[in-house]
Amino acid sequence: MKKPSALLTYLLPQPRDILFLGVFFSVIFGGPKLFSNDSDLGRHIIMGNYILETRTIPTHDIFSNTVYGVKFVPHEWLAQVILALAYHTMGLSGDVFLTALLASFTMLLVYNELIRRGNSRWVALIVTAVVFVVAAVHWLARPHMFTFFFLTLWTYWLERAYKNENKSVWLFPLLMLFWANIHGAFFAGFVIWGTYVVEWAFEFWKGRNVKEVGKRLIVIGLISFAVTLINPSGWRLWTTTVGYIGNNFITSHIVDHLPANFHEIDMWPFLFMIGFAIFGLAQEKRLSLHDVLLLAGWIAMGLHTVRNLPLFAVVTAPIYGTLLQSWADKISAYRGKNSNSIHSEMSLHGYVWIISAIAFFGCALWLNLPLDETGSGNVFLPDRMPVQAVDWLKENPQGGNMYNNFAWGGYILYRMWPDVKVFIDGQVDVYGELVFRDYLDVLNLSDGWEKILDEHDISWMLIPRDEMMARYLYTDDNWTAIYEDPTAVIFRRK
Repeated sequence: MKKPSALLTYLLPQPRDILFLGVFFSVIFGGPKLFSNDSDLGRHIIMGNYILETRTIPTHDIFSNTVYGVKFVPHEWLAQVILALAYHTMGLSGDVFLTALLASFTMLLVYNELIRRGNSRWVALIVTAVVFVVAAVHWLARPHMFTFFFLTLWTYWLERAYKNENKSVWLFPLLMLFWANIHGAFFAGFVIWGTYVVEWAFEFWKGRNVKEVGKRLIVIGLISFAVTLINPSGWRLWTTTVGYIGNNFITSHIVDHLPANFHEIDMWPFLFMIGFAIFGLAQEKRLSLHDVLLLAGWIAMGLHTVRNLPLFAVVTAPIYGTLLQSWADKISAYRGKNSNSIHSEMSLHGYVWIISAIAFFGCALWLNLPLDETGSGNVFLPDRMPVQAVDWLKENPQGGNMYNNFAWGGYILYRMWPDVKVFIDGQVDVYGELVFRDYLDVLNLSDGWEKILDEHDISWMLIPRDEMMARYLYTDDNWTAIYEDPTAVIFRRK
């Protein structure tokens, strides 16, 4: 087979380039949905702006009228700074662009890792495509996208370190130092590390010479743990992260912490991956102990909460590649073609396509060209957020404390802080269970809901027009609707 010319190796697109472009454009196309399904991005931008302007990282609440001044752990401060910088560059389009980069490069890491482990190009494409579909259910313009990228790097690097393919131990604590200051799910890296330690201990117990690998794993774990303490709150970072996950009341009332609902079509690819794993494991016996632990553990975590699905997908992708490649080798002459496929993949460079796509879409978003499916550009959608109501409030400021819809808290802060402080927003680890219970009791008109409003000195409310509470307040003589539109209504106490 004639090799392509040197020029063509750079100009011809590889499958990985096409994959990158597809993921990148799909995220850009989603646009406003990345931050309008919930408004947490608004809080992150405002917090990032505050850090940049004051050169301080707040460790006490500054955004609410319920827990103002209460101490908290700023476990996402670095991500918030990055999101704020992206916002300063291109507005909300900057954060969409950043999200697209993180998602696309993560998928590129998955594909390249599958090729590196000996999978054929087609197997790598199929597995990565399924990973993309499963992971995309929780792609939002929020700090957890950094965990999606970092966990992929950490897992694939750890595999190489365990197999003596890469002994650069210093990479792990360096990555963990950033990760621990960007998102609270950094502990997932230690979960992955633990599976390798279990296999190493088993091999050591069987009398195999794995002392060198054990030393490397211990050094990676200890130094990486030590650097997690380098953050604005020190050891309290761990107590906050673990404590939040362990609070069943809070997590059971937040949508992306709920288990997968297999009646929804978005969850079917995950269901397929579970079924494929069970069937594949019955046929294939080549998986290592840590692969089995990773597969079983992350399926369990994916079943436990939807927000774990992207992490499950990227961690287990190479395992699914092993299972699928085994079948491909049996039904076709894939093993003979595989080396040629890998050689062809590596002989083509094609980075010009990725660089060109990043430059093109970056310029288009910087020029505010509408690339999203709605054609509205990257703005908060008025049918999901109280855009018109906040416009009215900016012209007609209200005195006193506000009660607001939980999902709107970040948007209200984005538009009105510091003039207005919220009752609650998506940063529930700051508010704690007591305030969250108060919020739900008022929302559901539970016994004593008016007393709760008195305790927090609430004078007015900004809530969805179709809420049960809104319908009730229309009939309550103690409240007056001072503004309403198709999405939101503002009530004030008489």
